[in-house]
Amino acid sequence: MFLQIIIASLVGSIVALVGGVVLLAKESLARKLSLVLVSFAVGALLGAVFFDLLPEAVEGNDPRGIFIFVILGLLALYSFEKGLKWYHCHDKEMCDIHTFSTTVLFGDAIHNFIDGVVIALSFNLSFEAGVATTIAVFFHEVPQEIGDFGVLLHAGYTKAKVFLYNLLTALTTPIGAVFGYIALPFISGFLPQLIAFAAGSFIYIAVSDLMPELRHKTKGADLIHLVPIFLGILIIWGVGMILPE
Repeated sequence: MFLQIIIASLVGSIVALVGGVVLLAKESLARKLSLVLVSFAVGALLGAVFFDLLPEAVEGNDPRGIFIFVILGLLALYSFEKGLKWYHCHDKEMCDIHTFSTTVLFGDAIHNFIDGVVIALSFNLSFEAGVATTIAVFFHEVPQEIGDFGVLLHAGYTKAKVFLYNLLTALTTPIGAVFGYIALPFISGFLPQLIAFAAGSFIYIAVSDLMPELRHKTKGADLIHLVPIFLGILIIWGVGMILPE
């Protein structure tokens, strides 16, 4: 079962980078479309929160207790972002760009880690459940990774750094899978809280970092970016309807 979990976690994370790699092949075009991709990332994050993470977290649990961990996820990302600014900021505009892109990577790493844990727990239930979860994770990750690549391109990262940083965050999925396999007897009862924490981090990234970036850069073209936002939401919703976890 351990080998199956590792392979599944790699499929759900590393292989999901293919969408971003295709994006990097057309970097000049991607940079022109970076704000559209940031908008898409907003939709994908909000879709993942409200159609995937929160419904899974509250199922069979007291919503009030679960929402405490959503708030903790929000506050954790806020504290992380403020810490980055306090230690590293000199030029405000460049600082804001660096901070929101770093926060996106941090939030993505948290989510990928939890994906790995969920994959491990699913294979513990049955092989069929593990495969279904892996497929669902993969199709959720592809649009999210495209959005993340777009965010980093918009922040001015080179193609090599965009790929490297997303690869490193993707590797937290197999790390989470190994952790889930080893710690299975101890963490299965806390998975809803971990998922809720990830949901809080996603809400913070979408609402506090990415959406203000759109408002600051679009200069009157805000309505145009509603289309990719809704597209990101619809894709996550559609995948959830076709491949429920």
